[in-house]
Amino acid sequence: MTIANPGLEGVVVADTAISDVDGERGHLVIAGADVEELARTASFEEATARVLAAGAAGAAGAAGAAPAAVAERLAAARAEAWELLPRLGDALEHEDGMDALRTALAHLRAAGGTSAGGAASAASAADADMSAALRAIGAGPVFVAAWSRRRAGQAPVAPDPSLGQAADYLRMTLGRPADAAAVAAMNAYLVTVIDHAMSASTFTARVIASTGSDLLSALVGAIGALKGPLHGGAPGPVLDMLDAIGRPEHAERWLLDELAAGRRIMGMGHRVYRVRDPRAAVLEAAARPLSSARLELARAVEAAASKILRERKPDRPLAANVEFATAVLLDAVGLPREQFSATFAISRLAGWSAHVMEQRRTGRLIRPASVYIGPRPAQGGGAAA
Repeated sequence: MTIANPGLEGVVVADTAISDVDGERGHLVIAGADVEELARTASFEEATARVLAAGAAGAAGAAGAAPAAVAERLAAARAEAWELLPRLGDALEHEDGMDALRTALAHLRAAGGTSAGGAASAASAADADMSAALRAIGAGPVFVAAWSRRRAGQAPVAPDPSLGQAADYLRMTLGRPADAAAVAAMNAYLVTVIDHAMSASTFTARVIASTGSDLLSALVGAIGALKGPLHGGAPGPVLDMLDAIGRPEHAERWLLDELAAGRRIMGMGHRVYRVRDPRAAVLEAAARPLSSARLELARAVEAAASKILRERKPDRPLAANVEFATAVLLDAVGLPREQFSATFAISRLAGWSAHVMEQRRTGRLIRPASVYIGPRPAQGGGAAA
């Protein structure tokens, strides 16, 4: 008998050299590096080079891309995206930043996809994918920052090719250069969330890539998946929760009232992790130099939530996930909460691109089965009684 598995838990759909999640131990490896070490030592450009190399060439090529060349191409892509802004129509008029990013990204010129013709055409398709990936990764911050400023009634700010991706993104959003601590925190965030194994959006990108479609179409589809509140929509509501609680001593009472009303606690629990999300610790450390007033409150709320949930559901571990620390960090560097999900997406563009290239190398269409539970035609072709 075929048994349906609606959430696909435990179903392995790919071998990957891009990232690995150990949910039981709370461990995340990105292309051979622990996330804690990568976030502490690598620029976003270096992390991007690492994951793209892993996607393009597998484990043996994980160190093959040149970060300096990636940085140069991302800076050029930001400049190209800036020139494209007047031709985006109403893409940046969307109320939601994810809608704006999805629509704007679809204006980039698509290339690549699967073609026949042997090794030469395969190499050409791989080059087209890499070019499209770098254009998209560089364009994302320009589109999101321009959307954010227009939403605030301010003029977009042109990119500065002399800056790294994290520093330029903050500058284009804030309208001024960010200080060193904010840039370091923003860079740590972009590196930390660059990839996370077979998430819903990553699987979406790989399904689209498996059809032979172009890389940009896969990225647009992945953004649609990430927009869903069960996947990427919690950082803003975490900040709303912290604002509502106000003071550390109010945390337990407020949380109990939320649970009594049947509402879930934002930023707690993860589909994979059974312990604290390792990315939460990385981002908490990155936010510490920013002296955020919300950091102490967030710690108190997390401690109270962990205690309450442990008492109520001792057989179901519900620890803090990445959104708890994300809310504090992105708020502290000056981003409006409406920009949080799109900021996650501009980092994950790199991971999605790597997965598209890795999926492309398998050449296999993803085509799962389903179990039909609808009515059957009457036997013998006659009308049903």
